[in-house]
Amino acid sequence: MPKFPKFIASLAAGLLFLPLAAQAPQETAVEGAARSTPAAEQPRAAQAREMSEQDVSAWLDGFMPYALESGSIPGAVVTVVKDGEIVASKGYGYADLAARKPVNPDRTLFRIGSISKLFTWTAVMQQVEAGRLDLDRDVNAYLDFEIPPYQGEPVTLRNIMTHTAGFEESIRYLITDDADALLPLDEYVKRALPERVFAPGTTPAYSNYATALAGYIVERVSGTPYDSYIEQRIFKPLGMRFASSRQPLPASLAPYMSNGYQGWNEGAKKFEIVLPAPAGSFSVSGTDMGKFMLAHLENSGALLKPETASEMHNFRAPGLGPLNTMALGFYEQVVNGHRSISHGGDTDHFHSDLWIFPDLQTGVFISMNSPGKEAAAYGLRGTIIHAFADRYFPDRRSFKPLDQATQREHAALVAGTYVSSRGSFTNFMSLFGLLGGTTIEALPDGKIALPALDILGAGEREWVEVEPFVWRDVNSGERIAAEVKDGKVVRVSMDTVSPFMMLVPAPAATNPAWLLPATVAALLLALLALVFWPVRALVRRHHGAEFALSGRSLLAYRLVRVFAGLAILATLGWVLLVQTFTADLGALGGSLDWLIHLLRTLTPLAAFGLLGVSVWHLVLCFRDGRRWTMKLGAGLMVLAGLILSWVTIAFHLYGYGLVY
Repeated sequence: MPKFPKFIASLAAGLLFLPLAAQAPQETAVEGAARSTPAAEQPRAAQAREMSEQDVSAWLDGFMPYALESGSIPGAVVTVVKDGEIVASKGYGYADLAARKPVNPDRTLFRIGSISKLFTWTAVMQQVEAGRLDLDRDVNAYLDFEIPPYQGEPVTLRNIMTHTAGFEESIRYLITDDADALLPLDEYVKRALPERVFAPGTTPAYSNYATALAGYIVERVSGTPYDSYIEQRIFKPLGMRFASSRQPLPASLAPYMSNGYQGWNEGAKKFEIVLPAPAGSFSVSGTDMGKFMLAHLENSGALLKPETASEMHNFRAPGLGPLNTMALGFYEQVVNGHRSISHGGDTDHFHSDLWIFPDLQTGVFISMNSPGKEAAAYGLRGTIIHAFADRYFPDRRSFKPLDQATQREHAALVAGTYVSSRGSFTNFMSLFGLLGGTTIEALPDGKIALPALDILGAGEREWVEVEPFVWRDVNSGERIAAEVKDGKVVRVSMDTVSPFMMLVPAPAATNPAWLLPATVAALLLALLALVFWPVRALVRRHHGAEFALSGRSLLAYRLVRVFAGLAILATLGWVLLVQTFTADLGALGGSLDWLIHLLRTLTPLAAFGLLGVSVWHLVLCFRDGRRWTMKLGAGLMVLAGLILSWVTIAFHLYGYGLVY
């Protein structure tokens, strides 16, 4: 799935990282073997080791136990394939902590999250082969309901497979631990249909919904239910006996399922149910994932004809400058100069990555059953692939930074606050864009910083400009690039997410750099007005003083405080909602719809009410010739009402739609 791991937290960080999402594989180019060496002085890499079963197993045995212990991750599986064979399939740690049941790489099932999408895309290409699907035809030709056009343009399967269908983020029907919440696929695709916010083919924006739609199309044109199709057309031909897309698991496989954990010291979590099932429902053993990687590497016809597999693997969707882009369903990622077709996968508890290197006839799969301490699993995935690549196919290239004057100029131009193309734009979930935009900083030495990326790697980041508007991280080799038109940055991305996500400069009217502090200030003014209302009354009573206001002026004064209180109450409600979503993704399934309805009624009432009565109070203050202090206080409350009303409108904190 798209960066589920604490998915709401990822939304609050700009719907980009963590949960962020997206689910960016952490496996891009590594420049040089000495990662702490200055960019201009990197030595040649070490000699490549032979990728033998003995060497790979010994390396993994020396690396993985310490990595899991350091990250407080209970269990993991790693599978390496090369030249038509499984070189190593290794289990580490525990599938069940309480029972001290070890991970068995052949039989223990791990939730693979969005890596499930690769099975759906493979099924789509099988149906293209069969002549039942056309990648460039309007998908409405295959559906029993309509996907509305956007700017007159339909959605195609090529758009869907390259995440350019233009759908906004949707999490209303996403993940839960309640099996009763699972919807039949035909019901899900109709009920969960999100708005389209980009013209098709123009803007990468990762979509779980779109993948589920593709699975439904396979179901319809093949005449076979999705789960049965996967079993008959993919699992059976490959001999994948310890694999399932079904939720909950069949009774025959349930005993082999690894528990999911949030940390070493926490109890096992319930089995996660992914509602857009074709986007993330699969549970697979490490060895069976090896069989799937081999099938895509060999192009033997077991899944796809060689020409179909080549079309799937080698397609390169338009992207941003030199950055990685999308194949058909796979992400393109470059590791030590070698192109991989890859995919990451996360549920709340499981975190996985898959890399296939066609030119090396090599594949690597890893899955872990916990995010670990301080989200260690995210950085660990990147560390594993970089370390693996440095050992078996090291990079001998070098790069040279641009001159410092150019670096400083370009860093200043790209610095600012950005919003992600993968986000909510037409419903109240857009509020999370206010809570945390993605910031790019210009450093004094001409380098740039993108703090939100730090969690995706194990080491420090040092972004150095090596081509005009292309920055490379000295410690990982990953790149950031900006597209500049007429002297202005129009979009930015980075290797890890560029295949399916872009950053665009935050619009001035909703830029969190100013609007978030302004909103906090408005709420503080409302809180002060509310708190000092009884305090001032007690002070007057203590001194036996009369209040200067009466009649309509007194009523206006009191109403300002009442609506200020309602604004604070609404804010507390939103905080509760966010905390609940963060603690329990199952709450996204509808159990809190009553609170969402209440908040979207109370919020506009409080904001617009505060604005209206504050204006009335200010007018009366001037009409009655009140002291400047009261006029100032009334004016500040008008400003607070304006800000809160704008936030209500701009971030859609009203209405009663339940697709979000």
